[in-house]
Amino acid sequence: MLRVNNLRAAMAKEAIDGFLVTNPYNLRYLANFTGTAGVAVITPTKAFFVTDFRYTEQAAEQALGFEIIKHTGPIFEEVANICRQEEIEVLAFEETVMSFAEYTQLEDVVEESSLLPISGLIESLREVKDESEIALIEKACAIADQGFAYILEQIKPGMTEIQVANQLDFYMRSLGATSVSFDTIVASGVRSAMPHGVASTKVIEKGDLITLDFGCYYEGYVSDMTRTFALGDPGEKLKEIHQIVLEAQLMVNAVAKAGMSGVELDAVARDYIASHGYGEAFGHSTGHGIGLEIHEGPNVSFKSPKLFVPGNVITNEPGIYLPGIGGVRIEDDLLITTTGNRILTHSPKELIIL
Repeated sequence: MLRVNNLRAAMAKEAIDGFLVTNPYNLRYLANFTGTAGVAVITPTKAFFVTDFRYTEQAAEQALGFEIIKHTGPIFEEVANICRQEEIEVLAFEETVMSFAEYTQLEDVVEESSLLPISGLIESLREVKDESEIALIEKACAIADQGFAYILEQIKPGMTEIQVANQLDFYMRSLGATSVSFDTIVASGVRSAMPHGVASTKVIEKGDLITLDFGCYYEGYVSDMTRTFALGDPGEKLKEIHQIVLEAQLMVNAVAKAGMSGVELDAVARDYIASHGYGEAFGHSTGHGIGLEIHEGPNVSFKSPKLFVPGNVITNEPGIYLPGIGGVRIEDDLLITTTGNRILTHSPKELIIL
């Protein structure tokens, strides 16, 4: 219940005596619940998990330390009962998750407690990973590394991008992944200039530069890696930008540490790429946090002044994209430590020409 107690400490600072948790990722984080129907109510001294008959047994096994309540009518009626029973004065709810229709239903039945919209409270706790979370992310990264080595042996001219993505996805599942982190990006030839060019029916040709952005879920936690390689000589321009991106990416890996801000770390890659005349061709952030979700805090961005702390897991993924020519992105997952950082993805990053 350490995570629940950490939430209670955060609630106390906000003068909240009840927290309604509806975000599935936050439910997994707090209660270890992997089902698809349920909510939790956290008070200063108790934790309730409300679900229907399909998940009561599962919740009892997973949500240790929670009182399991089976609802037969509308789920928010049980939430209202808890509010009355525990004399909750302020019930916080996750405003970025709850729909207006759900809020209206909640407001109709919760009469004695005031409702407080809130966001980011649990997510900020999730940004600092414990040892068990780090181990799962490392396993997801190891599967991605094995997947990249496998696909380098399988890919050849004449395959479609979708065929490459499917082979990679199925192989990662064969290694224990439960699913992919997101729709695998396979962007070849001029399509590599599309930062999020999800695999298409395009046929891969000799001389294509290929950006492969992918990852997997392992026991609820994700990996996220990008490598750019070529089938045959891609030409001098693309080799040039690959080298620039690689150097920028290595610079970030070398300096990322606790106490730096997202703004500062983003500038390491952004300024280097801009110094080579490609600043306008690098239009996205340098990175983001990963964990239960593929995109979570903290961010490596010119918009993110938050300081990194040990336990953060972030991506480092600068890129250069030239429409009509091609693009390059290289991405690692990094664990921020007390002494700097530890790189969790280990696939080669130098330009591989098959």
